[in-house]
Amino acid sequence: MTHDARRYCPLPSPFAMKRGGTLREARVAYETWGELNAARDNAVLILTGLSPSAHAASNADDPAEGWWEAMIGPGKAIDTSRWFVICVNSLGSDKGSTCAASINPATGEPYRLDFPELSLEDVANAAHVAVKSLGIDQLACLIGCSMGGMSALAYMVLHPGSVRAHISVDTAPQAQPFAIAIRSLQREAIRLDPHWKHGQYADDDYPVDGMSIARKLGVITYRSAMEWNGRFARIRLDPEQRDDNPFGLEFEVESYLEGHAQRFVHTFDPNSYLYLSRASDWFDMAEYGNGSVLEGLKRIKLAKAMVIGVSTDILFPLEQQEQIADGLRAAGAAVDFVALNSPQGHDAFLVDIPNYSRAIGGFLGAL
Repeated sequence: MTHDARRYCPLPSPFAMKRGGTLREARVAYETWGELNAARDNAVLILTGLSPSAHAASNADDPAEGWWEAMIGPGKAIDTSRWFVICVNSLGSDKGSTCAASINPATGEPYRLDFPELSLEDVANAAHVAVKSLGIDQLACLIGCSMGGMSALAYMVLHPGSVRAHISVDTAPQAQPFAIAIRSLQREAIRLDPHWKHGQYADDDYPVDGMSIARKLGVITYRSAMEWNGRFARIRLDPEQRDDNPFGLEFEVESYLEGHAQRFVHTFDPNSYLYLSRASDWFDMAEYGNGSVLEGLKRIKLAKAMVIGVSTDILFPLEQQEQIADGLRAAGAAVDFVALNSPQGHDAFLVDIPNYSRAIGGFLGAL
């Protein structure tokens, strides 16, 4: 697969991190679709969930299918014949941006656990540098999905006036205890794998089991019990599909999770996963509102916003989307709140394309 579409924006050196520490010679990767107009006022920025790259859709330089392929392109919900679309890979992600697996210029070795503590505010600030580097002072719209929705809230509170409209997709103004608990278990699975070696693993001696369990835990929470029941019920594997291990895989749902995990394991750097996962737990809009999420959100000044959530999302429940909508409304924005009943849970924005297309396309079409 080619990566010719990927471009890089150098960050100021040193780049100061929220929780202390700095990065030198750091960068973020990004891709773009469509054309920036002469007024430079048709830019749409997409901030991603934990694991995706900047390759949100195919383009002339990279025809591979993107993670939001069905949403982005000429005539699609995010219409590239009208909008100049940018997708930035999060700082701390190993998909082209500086991360724990990157070389530390001070030592010539990978940072590993010497990478500074990462926050979603750092992710937001790095994305803002990339947008400014393209000559854009104000985004027409900022779209944040999942973890990227939290990064988007940070972007808007840290850079007032830099965004005209916002689409919040399946996210939260702070992590709830359930989400923190799940992510904590995912990190523990990686750290307890003997091959992790306190972050000193090598490609040929890699924490496969830890990453596999972390991914399975994630996939379980990204979908809903309703969907698990509908897709797998209690169907058992055929005898020839089972392994001979005592307590080995027996049900189809187990085999599905195993397949998901195997596809993911070597595609993401474990240390980078740990850093981004913890950054998601740390994020809290209440820090900007003297302990109140609502007061924190009220510091974000926007003309229009749309907040989309799913009733079956256990990771970022619908009441958290309502909180975001209420806060932005209290700040003076005209807010559309869209509650979908997609059975796919948190991952619905990647799967239930007809409903998300209708909502997002409708909102952008009216801007």
